[in-house]
Parts: sequence; C-alpha cells; structure tokens
Amino acid sequence: MTNGLKYRRLAYVALNVTNMPRSTAFYESVLGLQRAGESLNREQLFRCSPRHHDIILREAGEPGLRRIGWEMEDAENVVRARDLFRSLDIHIREVSAEECSRLGIDGAFRVSEPNTGATFEFFHSFEEAKTPYAPTVANIERLGHIVLNVRDHAATETFFLEKLNFRASDRIEGAVTFMRCFPNPLHHSLGLGNGKVNRLHHVNFMVTDVDDIGRALWRLKKNGIQIVFGPGRHPPSGSMFLYFLDPDGMTVEYSFGMEEFPELGPREPRRLPPGLESIDYWGAVPSPQMASVGAIEPLQADRAS
Repeated sequence: MTNGLKYRRLAYVALNVTNMPRSTAFYESVLGLQRAGESLNREQLFRCSPRHHDIILREAGEPGLRRIGWEMEDAENVVRARDLFRSLDIHIREVSAEECSRLGIDGAFRVSEPNTGATFEFFHSFEEAKTPYAPTVANIERLGHIVLNVRDHAATETFFLEKLNFRASDRIEGAVTFMRCFPNPLHHSLGLGNGKVNRLHHVNFMVTDVDDIGRALWRLKKNGIQIVFGPGRHPPSGSMFLYFLDPDGMTVEYSFGMEEFPELGPREPRRLPPGLESIDYWGAVPSPQMASVGAIEPLQADRAS
C-alpha cells in the first residue's frame, strides 16, 4: 500500500510575488517574518522559526506557488523518495550543491507532483539559523501548513496516501482532506481542497498565543489588509484562525492550537458533513476573495530561471 516514507516536517513554501518591495514590507512588518538572506534565482529568504528559512519570495509576473519543501527524516528517506519517483517514471530534477548550500539543505531533488503540477522538493538536514528568531508583531511558532485546491481530488488524495505515505486526519465531505506528513504529529501539514482548478488555497503560520489572533485582527485593519475569514475556530483541528490577503491577493492564515496525533495508535479520520458548520464553530462566512489568487508555477519554469 505504501513505501513507508518518513518526514520531519513541512519545511518551507516558496511563493511568487509581483512586487518584491511591497511584499517584503508586508511579510516583515505586518505578518512578522524576519529576513534570512538570499538564495539563487533572486529568491529572498524569510524565517519565523529557529530554522534556516520558512518562506521564500521571488518576484514574478504572476502571484502564486513556486514550490513546497519537505524535510525527510534522514538521508535514507530521501533516497527512498528518489527511488519511488523513478519507479513511477516521474522526472527528477536534482538541486545543485550550490543551491542546496544557499538553502541550508542536503541531498535535495524536485519533482512535479503529477495531479496538481506543484513542484515538490525533498531533502534532509535542514540547517538551524545562526541567530535566534526574534518575534516582532506576532509570536509565530512555525510555518504550519499549506492547502491546495485540486481539480482531481480523489486521484490526488490517493497519490499522497498510497504513494507518499501521508495520513488522513479528517475529511469534510466533498470539500477538503486534511493530511499529515507521517510521522509528524500535527493534524495537517497539507490540505487538499476540492476545486475546479489547481491553485494555491492558503499558507498557514501557527502562533503561540491566542492573543496573537486578536492583536492581528486590529493590526490588519489598521494597515488596510483585507480579512477574508474569521476570527473563528475550525472543528476538524480545533485551531482558532484568522485569514487575510497579502498584497497580491494570496490568502494567509494565522492559527493558534492544533490537535496532534501519536505515531502509534492514532484515532481514525473523521468524515464531517459538507457545510459551514464543519469549517467554523463560530459561524463566520468566508469572503469570495479567499483563495482566489495563487497560480501554480510548473517545474519547467523553475528549471529555466
């Protein structure tokens, strides 16, 4: 059924933005990230944790998802991931030693996930930053998760469960599957939404205090940032949440709290009924602008940069 791949965490997300100075100001001053240097291809690194980086921004003509980085449990699991994609006849693009060094990672390769077209990067040995992360406007604990809208939901879910050894935590019927990268305990590192097109849905940052949600609400209003959902509390994960738009209209989430799963003997995934009551205990209604921006850049474009 599965090849038993093991992951440490969702490591980072790389985004395309259309105006780097504008986006840098937002992600630093409003969201609370910290600059962490530069990689190749004019990629700007930012962090919200002790690790080398958590977010990458690159200026491009269209906003959206550039790639998703997964830190594997060890070098052996990177080898096993390579072997898996070769067996599936999926093209592997090796990441150069120079780029790995600039990204603080080892043994990296990239593939195009066959159902969404999203670029996935697998590696091991993610470096710690040389200086501690110092929270500013929010006490961000970590990059939490990423959610993609996917056109073929059933095939995509099957691929992640049966090939990549992700585990389903919960499902909202006809809407979304919440998945964790085993054996990471967080309720979900990846969400797969049922959409008409393949698109970035949102990127999440987990904060350490519920007051960070309240402070963000008023900070966002003060800065003219559009709030598109919340504040509220998700029934599947138990997280309190607030969704808002970055300068390009991509959706970002702050959340506080999340169910964690043991590696052995976890509960079975639940099937929640379709409808808003399965998304928010408090009755908030998402704005139509939520998750409406976020093109998925194909791997070929990354190779040519």
